Amino acid sequence: MRAVAFLDRLPETRRPASWLVALCLLLWLPGFFTIPQGDRDESRFAQATRQMVETGDYVRIRLGEVERNKKPAGIHWAQAGVVHALEAAGVPARGAIWAYRLPSLLGALAAVLATFYLGRALVGRRAAFVAAAMLAPCMVLVVETHIAKTDAALLAAITVAMGLFGRAYLAPERFTPRMAAGFWAVLGLGVLLKGPIAPLVPLLAGFTLAAMDRPAGARVWRLSAPWLPALRLGWGLPLMLLFAAPWFVAIGIATEGRFFTEAIGGDMLDKVGSGEEAHWGPPGLYAAIFGITAFPSAWLVLRSLPGAWADRMAAPVRFLLAWAVPTWLLFEAVQTKLPHYVLPAFPALMLLGARWAMDPLRREAPRWMRWLGTFALVGVAVGLPAAFLGAVLFVEGRVEWFALAGIAAGALLALVVLRAVRAGAFARAALAGAVLAVPVYASVLEGTIPRMEAVWLSPRIAALVREVAPGLPPERFGVSGHHEPSLQFALGGGIRLLATGEAGAAFLAEQPGRIAAIGDRHEAAFRRAAAERGLTLRELGSVTGLNYVRGRWITVSLFKVD
Repeated sequence: MRAVAFLDRLPETRRPASWLVALCLLLWLPGFFTIPQGDRDESRFAQATRQMVETGDYVRIRLGEVERNKKPAGIHWAQAGVVHALEAAGVPARGAIWAYRLPSLLGALAAVLATFYLGRALVGRRAAFVAAAMLAPCMVLVVETHIAKTDAALLAAITVAMGLFGRAYLAPERFTPRMAAGFWAVLGLGVLLKGPIAPLVPLLAGFTLAAMDRPAGARVWRLSAPWLPALRLGWGLPLMLLFAAPWFVAIGIATEGRFFTEAIGGDMLDKVGSGEEAHWGPPGLYAAIFGITAFPSAWLVLRSLPGAWADRMAAPVRFLLAWAVPTWLLFEAVQTKLPHYVLPAFPALMLLGARWAMDPLRREAPRWMRWLGTFALVGVAVGLPAAFLGAVLFVEGRVEWFALAGIAAGALLALVVLRAVRAGAFARAALAGAVLAVPVYASVLEGTIPRMEAVWLSPRIAALVREVAPGLPPERFGVSGHHEPSLQFALGGGIRLLATGEAGAAFLAEQPGRIAAIGDRHEAAFRRAAAERGLTLRELGSVTGLNYVRGRWITVSLFKVD
């Protein structure tokens, strides 16, 4: 078959970057422009960037009137740069959420290309191509490309840094000062994105390698790191700090030191020790959901792990294990759990999986691991669109035909991959899974999620406001009972967030021409307070939908004073 021959020849293509870019765009562009801004994190990041663009203050991070100096500003600068560039080209990007997602997409693309180009020294050209193609469709990365926040860009910085570190480890005598400068520079950019996470990955890997490489019979505390001089620590560490220090000094001055107490004491340590924001999870959670987060490539990684451990004396395998395992264990130990936290380990795992797939002397995994991988592949391929089919039926009482098509596409993916596996063509199976994931994701991201009207409360409220009061300034709009950042992004950071229904009545009474949006839980108190003030209310319309963050239905009504 032509398709089989094409997949078998693809790892040897003369234009690997072009094929990988095409695959990434096919996987990631569905839904990129059409899914509205998400509640919570995405809208917090995007709105803070938008306020930077509007105010010209690129040091302090604000959401409305509230300062949120919890993380460095690197991603906000990247998003602001994209917005300015698009507007300079005549594209009205300031209010378009896709513009703020572009750094995530570009970061994910850089991570995929870095997995190929820098992974060649570790596993060879053909296996590195397969690994990059396996990384692109991983569900957690697909999701991150559609969210305007730090993690896809952070993955790019870590992948480049670890790829360069791998070259220093394998051949320190050929590791040039230019390579060392690149290593420290991307770590500095990583610090600007998410503080210590970027340098933490090579630090953990370095300690692990130094411990694994110590001479036989040496004492436990004796470490061996012949690759360390190649990294030029003496001037490299200052170079990393040079990239990040100016902003840290500026934010320290601007906030009178509050940034460091909020970011370290109030954000990072809380996540390590308390599992803040109800994102707690037990150790082992990431391993338990790996079949989902790494779909459709998890089955191959699982099959490769016993062989990788058996080959750990081989320097490239040892490096990849030192990259993935300590990072994974660290986040398993942290109480706060979010699926993307272990994403920095994914390129190493994909490289291990692809190396195993290309090895004619590969060691097979135990039968239970093979069955587990197969179950994950089939279950997610069919279960992902089926879950959204059920969600639309439950929430909106209708059948979503795109989700039905996605179930068929998922079944085809599983059938083709498993047939290639039975033939022993593991690399072909991995590439087939990556290509056939395109219609599965498209059915959900483009065909289903944007059409789930009930869950997009903030865009619908904003549309109603523009309908009944065109051109209303943000400061004349107040909301009680729906304090989602997505509404701030839709209507502007100047909207007033009102704590109670009584506050809503007071807001309308203060000045004519104002509009208040009142959630149904606050409406009775709002009407009582308005009556006590002698206000004559006029209801302008209402929006009913599902607040998916809180998991409850809500009706938000708009009021003004006659």
